[in-house]
Formats: sequence, structure tokens, C-alpha cells
Amino acid sequence: MNRSFTNKIGTVFVLAGILVTSRVGAGDLNPPPGPIAPTQRTPIGANTTPGDALSLFKITQSGSYYLTGNITGVVGKHGIEIESGAVTIDLMGFALVGVPGSLDGVHVTNPLNDIAVINGSVQKWERGINLSSATHTRVADVQASSNVSTGILTGSNAVVTKCGAHLNGSHGVFVSSGTVFDCSARNNTGAGIVCFDGCMVANSSSGNNGTGISLGDGNSITNCAVDNNNGIGIDASEGNTITNCTVSRNTLDGIRVLNSNTIRGNNCYRNGDGGDGAGIHAEGSDNRIDLNNSTLADRGIDVDFAGNFITRNTCSGNTTNWDVIVNNNLLVVIAVDAAAVVGNSGGVSPGSTDPNANFSY
Repeated sequence: MNRSFTNKIGTVFVLAGILVTSRVGAGDLNPPPGPIAPTQRTPIGANTTPGDALSLFKITQSGSYYLTGNITGVVGKHGIEIESGAVTIDLMGFALVGVPGSLDGVHVTNPLNDIAVINGSVQKWERGINLSSATHTRVADVQASSNVSTGILTGSNAVVTKCGAHLNGSHGVFVSSGTVFDCSARNNTGAGIVCFDGCMVANSSSGNNGTGISLGDGNSITNCAVDNNNGIGIDASEGNTITNCTVSRNTLDGIRVLNSNTIRGNNCYRNGDGGDGAGIHAEGSDNRIDLNNSTLADRGIDVDFAGNFITRNTCSGNTTNWDVIVNNNLLVVIAVDAAAVVGNSGGVSPGSTDPNANFSY
């Protein structure tokens, strides 16, 4: 081989090596100011998240944190206090257990964003989880029980999923705005689930509480079971949509609404059980009460104000099926009983062809 050509090839490889080395070795000679943020999960403990006079453990930097064992509360302190946004706490299946005089199990002190608490239990604190000062929060797979006040308390834009809230001294789950999905609230002294404004509640159950589900304005509730509450089953203010729920055996009204609500496709059974109540009770105007079935209550559908549209509902077996004042849009028809039907034909005309007719049967 030509020696000159060989020397040229060697020179090329040497230059390429220098170029690669210079690129790999180059770095930012002026790193950004401030402490280095954590880059991995941090165990919660005295060395990593030391507490202070008001908390056993305090989280002061964004990141992902986890428990390595149960936490037992002390008088006058929160279990875990959060002072930074963008924090996830994985309870890892462990329990935060308070004592008489403990503060909150998990507590946010300042207005923060993006807090998540998942996978464990909190019990016997003042409040189990208190994220009321934070926005954009998530609580998932948490059991909150036997707390002095509310089990799970969140601020706005919250997501609460697959949680249980039981035997709390006030409300089970309280959400200012956001989503409650696949949750259970039972045996709470206050309401099982409270949604202030602009919430979605779905696929959840609430029973044996003071009130089953309490709604402010502009919420949507669907596919929920609300039973055996000591007061009202679903208590809604204005502009709510309540659909496809089973509401049964509550001491007072099954569903009570004020103004401009839509109540559609619900099954209300034996409400006013042990007290006095209607299957559906409208205490305001501009409501649409549509396609519901109400049975075995003191009153099936009870409307106290004018200006409501009441359509396609059925009532049966109530002490009074319909108790509706004047100046509502309402047509009630007594359904015609059919003879026995065997085979491919039979039955009778329903008694009305009006698509908006309501029926007693």
C-alpha cells in the first residue's frame, strides 16, 4: 500500500477521535443556581424529611417520596406536612395512625400545585388527608377512616379515585371541584361525599351517612348507589345533572333539588324510610324531572314551586304518588293493567300516546 495514503488514513482517524472526545467531554461550565433537585424516589424519614414543632415529617422539595413503614402520630403534630408543590407521596400500603390530639395525617400548609397521595391508609387524625390549600391534586387507593373531622379533603381541580372514607366524624370525601370516581363513603357523621362546584361523581356509593351526596352548583353525578342515609340521599343546589343513580331507603328525600337541575333515569326506592320523604323533591323552579321511577315513598314526586318540566316518570306504591303544585308542565296518566300475557302477543294500550306523559301504575 502507498505509504502516503496510509499516513492520510491515520490522520483522519486521529482527527475523528479528537472530535468525538471534544464533544463527549463538553459540558455546561455555568450550572443553574440553587439546590440540585432530587432525581429519584426519597424515603420519608428523620434523616431525609425531618419534621418540626408541627409535624413528624416535612417535605420541602418537589419530588417523589415513599413510606418504609407505618407512622404513629403524636399530640399537636401533623403526620406528614408538605411545603412544596409537585410532590407525590406513595404510602406503599402502610398506615398513618393518629392519636387523640394529633393534627392531620397529611397536610398542605400553603397554596401549592400538583400534590398526589396514593396507596395506603390514614386513620384517627383530625383530618385524614387535608389538601384543601392545594390545586391540581390526586388521591388514589387511600382508605381514610375514624378521623375526628373529614376523611379526605381537597381543594380545586382534584381527582379522587378508588378511595374509601368510613366512620369519620364529619364528611367522608370533600372536593371543591374535580372528579370523584369509584369511591365508597359509609358511616360518616356528615355527608358521605361533598362536591362544591363543577365536579363529576361517577361509579361511587354512599351509605349510612348523615347525607349521602351533597352537591353545590354545576355538578354531574352518574351511576351511583346512595342508600340508608340518615337524612337526604342526594341533596343538590342549582344547575346539577343527576342520572342513572339508585337512591334507596334514605330517611328523608331520596333526591332533593333546588333550581335548574336535570334529574333523569334514576330509580328511587322506599325513601322517607323511618322519616318523611319523597322519592324526588323539587324545592325550586326550572328543573327537568325526566324518566325516573319512584316507589314506596311518602310521596313519589313532590314539587313545591311552579315552572318545572316533569316528563316520562313513573310512580307506584307511594303513599301519594304525585304532589305537584299548579303551573308546572305535567301530564299524569293512570296506566292500564293488562290481562295475563303468554306467548307472542297481548297487553293493552298505555292510555296515552303523548311522549311526555307520566304514569302511575
